[in-house]
Formats: sequence, C-alpha cells, structure tokens
Amino acid sequence: MQYPLTPDVKPEFCSTGSFMRLPAYRENAKLAILGMPFDTAASFRVGARFAPQAIRQASMTLFPYHPIHKVYPFEDTNGIDIGDVPVIQQNIHKSYELMENAVLDLMEKGIVPIGLGGDHSITLANLRGAAKIHGPVALIHFDSHTDTWDTYYEEKYWHGSPFMRAHEEGLLIPDKVFQIGIRGTLNHPGDIGASLELGYNVITTQELAKRGVNDLVQEMKETIGDTPCFLSFDIDFVDPSFAPGTGTLEVGGFSSRETLEIVRSLTDFNYVGFDLVELIPAYDPTQITALLAATLVHDFASIVALKEKRKAQN
Repeated sequence: MQYPLTPDVKPEFCSTGSFMRLPAYRENAKLAILGMPFDTAASFRVGARFAPQAIRQASMTLFPYHPIHKVYPFEDTNGIDIGDVPVIQQNIHKSYELMENAVLDLMEKGIVPIGLGGDHSITLANLRGAAKIHGPVALIHFDSHTDTWDTYYEEKYWHGSPFMRAHEEGLLIPDKVFQIGIRGTLNHPGDIGASLELGYNVITTQELAKRGVNDLVQEMKETIGDTPCFLSFDIDFVDPSFAPGTGTLEVGGFSSRETLEIVRSLTDFNYVGFDLVELIPAYDPTQITALLAATLVHDFASIVALKEKRKAQN
C-alpha cells in the first residue's frame, strides 16, 4: 500500500494520528516528521504543545502530489512520521537533550527531519543536532521577530532567545543567516540591532515587499551557496488575518498565498532540516492556521523530494 493514503482509499476523517497517515517506518526513508510539543518557554500565550497533532489532523485534507514542484513529496522520499518527542514540559534542558538526540539520530541515518513545534525555543535543539553532523549551518528564518533577545526575567532559554544562544554556541554561520519578515513594534531600536551586531541579515516585511521575492532569493543563493542549511518557520510570519492561531500576533504580514509563493521559490538550497513553530490550536477555531502549517510542511517535503529527484537524474 502506498503512502500517504488518499481520500479515495480512506476518508479524510479517518486518521491514524500521523501526518497524512504516514507510517512510522519505511526502508530508505529520506524524510521524517516528528513532533516537538514543548511550549513552556513561551512568554505570552501557551498551548503550542498541542500543535503537532493539530497539524497532523489538518493534513488529512491534503493530497499526495505537489503540482508546483511536480513531485510526490512523501512517496519520492519514502517519508515517515515517527511521532512526538517525549519532552518534559518542566525541564527545558532535558527536553532540549531529548529533541536534539531525536534529530541527531535521524540526520545520522541521512534522513531530513521536519520538526512540528512547539514554541520557537525548540529550534535551538534542532540546530545543536544539525551542528553535530554538519558543523555550523546556514539558516533561513521566517518570523515577525528576530528572537535574538537575551534574557526574559533573567531566564536565558526562552522562545525569544534561540538565535542568540545559537550564536553563542557556534551553531550558525552568521553571515549566512537570513531573518525574513521582521515587523511590529519594538522595545527599542536595538531589538533589530542585536541581530545585525551578530552578523545576521535582517529582512523586514517592508523591505521584502519593496525588493520582491526574486531579488532576495538571488542574494540568498549567492550568500548561502551549497552550505548545509536549516529552515525555521514561525507561523507568525504570516498576517494574523490568515494565521490567527499563534502566540505573539503582529499585524501587517504576508497573506497565505504570498507566503507559499515565497517558500516555493526556495528550492536551491542544501537543506538538512526544517521546523515549523508557534501554532496554538486554541486560538485557531476554524483550523485555517493549522491547514496553512500542514501545507507548508507539505511544501518543505516537496523541496526535499525535488532534491532527491534531481539527484536520481544526475
């Protein structure tokens, strides 16, 4: 039986609990979905621990073929869903260890992980795992916030600091970090200045709208090249009129259509992992945020499948 199962095999509402009903194991898997339901590093709204299952449920309405990239993302990669990492909500450092080990195990097997958060603190664990395999990596980071703040009530590890901590730990190549979609009010000008001082490239929503996607992608290609690259997507990159189910809303973002257009243009990078974070189902009554998240995961998988397809043709 081929996966993922389509609605003509089993109705959309008959779920196995995995993303698009993927199995937990297949030989020669090149891609794996894993849940990272940690959310106690959030500063305002909590509930992102329930996002992995919400995204999986929303994925039931997706179909196997990606018409833009012309691939079957989960069939061409023998994709799997290995379930959730058993995090410990009261212990961020133990949870980091568990998430890092899960990512490391996949990467050592040549499997690209797509992590379903969880708040944005989980990305530090993903980057730790990636750096153990690849050394410091490039980063494409979609967000309305830079997440390079230092401490929050004297706590160094929270969802506003993963890319500050990642810099301190030497997990990133600073000039190959692109933070895209930054917008909203600030505490002071130094909020963005902190990222610039770290050597990161900060692209605000206004700048991206003015420059256009193609110009930015070309700059990123020239800068990142074939360097191993991680993509982290905070759902609050999207305007809250299209993605209300998140923790720190910022108006003035991109639409769902514009967001998909941007992501689908990012095929020419050497991805070693992805994550999608900050979805909170409790604030998503019509599931439009979860559906967008699931569609983005489908897109991430399609990019990996496209790479596998190109590899097979060479």
